[in-house]
Amino acid sequence: MKEADFGPQAEGEPPEASPPTRAPAKSSAPVARGFDGKRWRIEQRRSPLKTALYMLGVLMIVFSATMLPPMAVAWWYDGWSMVLPFAEAMGAMLALGLLFWLPVHRYKVDLRNRDGFAVVVLFWVSLSVIGALPFMLSENPHMRLVDAVFETVSGLTTTGATVLSGLDAMPRAIVYYRAQLNFLGGMGVIVLAVALLPMLGVGGMQLYKAETPGPMKDEKLTPRITETAKNLWYIYVGLNVACTLSYWAGGMKLFDAVCYSFSTMALGGFAPHDASLGFFNSPILELLAGFFTYLAAVNFALYFLAWRSRSLWAVLRDAEFKFFTVVMASIVAATSSYLYFNGKFPLWESFYHGFFQSLSIVTSNGLTSAGYPADWPIFVPLLLLLASFFGGCVGSTCGGIKAIRFLLLYKQSVREARLLIRPAAQIAVKLGNQPVSDRVMQAVWGFYYLYIFSYCFMALGLAMNGVDLVTAFGSAAAGLNNMGVGLGDTATGFGVLNDTSTWLLSLSMLIGRLEVFPLLVLFLPDFWK
Repeated sequence: MKEADFGPQAEGEPPEASPPTRAPAKSSAPVARGFDGKRWRIEQRRSPLKTALYMLGVLMIVFSATMLPPMAVAWWYDGWSMVLPFAEAMGAMLALGLLFWLPVHRYKVDLRNRDGFAVVVLFWVSLSVIGALPFMLSENPHMRLVDAVFETVSGLTTTGATVLSGLDAMPRAIVYYRAQLNFLGGMGVIVLAVALLPMLGVGGMQLYKAETPGPMKDEKLTPRITETAKNLWYIYVGLNVACTLSYWAGGMKLFDAVCYSFSTMALGGFAPHDASLGFFNSPILELLAGFFTYLAAVNFALYFLAWRSRSLWAVLRDAEFKFFTVVMASIVAATSSYLYFNGKFPLWESFYHGFFQSLSIVTSNGLTSAGYPADWPIFVPLLLLLASFFGGCVGSTCGGIKAIRFLLLYKQSVREARLLIRPAAQIAVKLGNQPVSDRVMQAVWGFYYLYIFSYCFMALGLAMNGVDLVTAFGSAAAGLNNMGVGLGDTATGFGVLNDTSTWLLSLSMLIGRLEVFPLLVLFLPDFWK
């Protein structure tokens, strides 16, 4: 383009000589031309719809490959008849991804925070629907849409609530696929995508922020967000390998060890047996499960810092970790003591049952043993159900409100009490030795309000559909906290609920997994302006 096209001189005047000047820096942003009557103007144009379609298409194409492991398991254990449902699901996911991506594949993506929230929500909803295909296409089980979507959402959100029974007799491919859903949802399929997208020329910071739980989403372990996601997944996979080997050494068959490790480290709760971990009736396995559940509930960023510094000090000095450990120790002690003094179990059994079951329910794992909750004194299931709102540490695979938010709310409550005594005092809320900004505290209070409101809404919705009070109370908590073990009629499974209640719980699991805000912002008018 010639310089005269942008020249400042009036029409008819000769050009003036001027000294050489440095050429302006070139912009790589997509541009469009417009004419204002005197000069050309370059404006940047964005299309949020094209951005969303591009990102959704890429993610669907990438994750169509997750159908390959279940196909291999089906071929090895169940025969070719079970390969077909997963092959068809893979083809549908790949075709849908191409349908979204091809029309806009030449578009230069400019991903912003707003687009990140939209893509995350759309991807979770799309994957929950298309991931249900293997359950619907297979002959055993042959599930309806509502039940298949519920099972898929439960797996991806690491809730572990199930409408299935007879798991011991089901094809191994289906059992493995459920465990794999837990594995992928554990660290977050979007975080995995962030690690892969740079190979396709797409950045992922906005996706990571929309997916990552916790009040302080801008913290990164490394300068590049891709390296952050990769390091988190290296740690996650490493712990899964360690858990698998431990279960195998503890007496499980290798297949069961893989499935239970996926459920344990994802805090997901899907098991290959109807009796869950109680199928083995093994104190060693329960202690191992409790230990790895505890590890999975700790902020994975602390593991990276400990590995980089070659010291556990980064973990042990963390304020949230210390608070979480103290709370969990108190709950384990209360549960074990009640089981013993109530006469439910002898002393040793009270300890290892209380240790495993407390950690499993509070951290939203959802694996169970020894007839929990139906055959246990009602005080213990109620205590653990309420404690499931606590969850684990931010940056872990757990559900619930998270320990750091409860810690900040506690500190804020103490601050308010002290201000009543000394109104003019300047008292800051601190996490460790660092003051917490008012913006973070406002976000914590806002999240807490919306979370409790969502729980009340879900419980009332279930009650409105004919569910009794205890079942509604327990099922809403099981769904929203991604814990997966209900009370009342859903204590042993969620297949007893009607279709409306099942859809409502599917929504509650997504709300809990995405921590309310990504879904909420889509309904704000400002989002669409």
